[in-house]
Amino acid sequence: MTTPALDQQCINTLRFLSVDMVQKADSGHPGLPLGAAPMAYVLWTQFLKHHPANPAWANRDRFVLSAGHGSALLYSLLHMTGYDLSLDDIKQFRQWGSKTPGHPERGHTPGVEVTTGPLGQGMANAVGMAMAEAQLAARYNCDGHTVVDHHTYAIVSDGDLMEGVASEAASLAGHLQLGKLICLYDDNYVTLSAGTDITFTEDRAARFKAYGWHVQFVADGNDVDVIDQAIKRACRQTKKPSLILVRTHIGYGSPEQDSFKAHGSPLGEKDVAATKRKLGWPEQPPFLIPDAALQHFRQAQERGKRAEAAWNRRFNKYAQAHPQLAQALQQSLHGELPQGWDADIPVFPTDAKGISTRVAGGKVLSAIAPKLLAISGGSADLDPSTFTAVTGIGVFSPGKEPDEQGAPNEVWSYAGRNLHFGVREHAMGAIANGMAAHGGFIPYTATFLIFSDYMRPPMRLAALSKLHVVNVFTHDSIALGEDGPTHQPLEQLANLRAIPNLSLIRPCDANETAVAWRVAVETRDRPVVLALTRQSVPTLDRNRYAAADGLRRGAYVLSDAADAKPMLILIASGSEVGLILAAAERLQKDGIDVRCVSMPSWDLFEAQSQEYRDSVLPPAVTARLAVELGVRQGWERWVGDHGAGVGVNRFGASAPADVLLREYGFTVDNVCARAKALL
Repeated sequence: MTTPALDQQCINTLRFLSVDMVQKADSGHPGLPLGAAPMAYVLWTQFLKHHPANPAWANRDRFVLSAGHGSALLYSLLHMTGYDLSLDDIKQFRQWGSKTPGHPERGHTPGVEVTTGPLGQGMANAVGMAMAEAQLAARYNCDGHTVVDHHTYAIVSDGDLMEGVASEAASLAGHLQLGKLICLYDDNYVTLSAGTDITFTEDRAARFKAYGWHVQFVADGNDVDVIDQAIKRACRQTKKPSLILVRTHIGYGSPEQDSFKAHGSPLGEKDVAATKRKLGWPEQPPFLIPDAALQHFRQAQERGKRAEAAWNRRFNKYAQAHPQLAQALQQSLHGELPQGWDADIPVFPTDAKGISTRVAGGKVLSAIAPKLLAISGGSADLDPSTFTAVTGIGVFSPGKEPDEQGAPNEVWSYAGRNLHFGVREHAMGAIANGMAAHGGFIPYTATFLIFSDYMRPPMRLAALSKLHVVNVFTHDSIALGEDGPTHQPLEQLANLRAIPNLSLIRPCDANETAVAWRVAVETRDRPVVLALTRQSVPTLDRNRYAAADGLRRGAYVLSDAADAKPMLILIASGSEVGLILAAAERLQKDGIDVRCVSMPSWDLFEAQSQEYRDSVLPPAVTARLAVELGVRQGWERWVGDHGAGVGVNRFGASAPADVLLREYGFTVDNVCARAKALL
């Protein structure tokens, strides 16, 4: 038990560690920590199940500071409860090489679950974490053995709730009845540049009730008892996610209280002193931590140790009763691939007509999913077009099958691994990130390549966070045809290739697609994009051309001049590989020695040794032509100063695919003419 005096001392410790961090750095956001410290204190000391000595404990509660600009509050909580974050780390807030960057970064600071800062992302990540918990619990808990059972908590701000991604995710969370998701809303009526009265006057509570959420109000954000009772009521909810609107005051206790000026600038030495006086805190020294407050917070270490030990005992009993389930769960949580996971991936026969790589990708996914239980995902309402629905693995749902006939042979439950995101691409990407961050999953998403624009923010954060997510994008060029320029991607490949630590693979045929899926599953430290065609492409004769496994190295010699001393190199990715092979045949008849290179992945190729790269693209051969159905930006890296490209640098048009390819110059005649011009 605590006393009101100890509660207040602990809250003020959080407040002024945060304020002193910001002041010393002369950079940061003091407003949120001053206002939100009481709710964070109650949550972290009374409810949050975690073990500071083992931040990766599988059955911990997840905490997301979606309002990532308030990172100083999170760092204060982590230090006070005993994570590997020292007071010296706290004092190096926002400095080069520190463990306390300006916004929370997953993998950089112990105890940080997801990278937040871009508003709304963290809340959508939290929805993904709650979906992950629900799916694992439904699949693995059985016969009285409960080994997956935890909550996901988030602190969200006005800015979070303004962002569209949060609305998308909240709508889906309500539909899915995610009862173990609890969001505490720092409802302070103020944003960075003004009060919410000029931009955000809707009834947020009514909006979330309409989404299907359980909604509560806390009128005084400093009343720890009322906050405690509200969280208890939220925890008792099993069929609805919870939003607790906590009326707080930004910059509480400071001369700038309730002003936007408290949001994102240090208070200054004079106002720091005034704030400390107002709240009864010693002005000196900075970074003061009273012994009683530290002792109280550090009880989290013993609580966490006991909770994890109790869980380990439960898990051991579970493993004795259900050894196969226990092994599968452990493998998924550790990111391990079960033996034989890829045994049923098809080998596609040579076929001049071929199939689209989206269809091939669907066949590969359907072969993988039954043996790889970590695979779970779906599309933004485009399953029939992306071929990413998998038969026989169920549909993630609260348990009620839709009235209309959707998938009559599927089981609709939280154990289902097909996810229906609705037309919510942005939330889909962020939710998949949350599932990956939770652990136990290789989540995948699917939509058209043009809509990667809607998903770029979460994909960028996945790359920054080294999250293993597979993003499937079909309809990857103007060859999708009649839907026209609004749906025809041009710059998207270049855009995605520009993201550090993201792997983009554009396979040329069905067998390269099979290898691409293998690489996507085996990759552990980054998101992977698969760019796939709508139109059919030839399935190459691999007795005549190099094996598709060359995709693993990003680029490889598909066919070569008779003496392996080419005069000209043709390079392509995806559907255009078949075009350069056809052009090469004609050029060789004209006495031109040609090498054809399939380059499905720039980043995988860049990761190879210089020796290998030079063996594929010999520096002495300067006549190089790159052919790709997208903007030519970036290809100069591979064709050099004396090379050229056949690309698409203007918007597409509405017409059949074969007409578009002809009109935009993707013909054997044009490729040959452009190649000869280089010679």
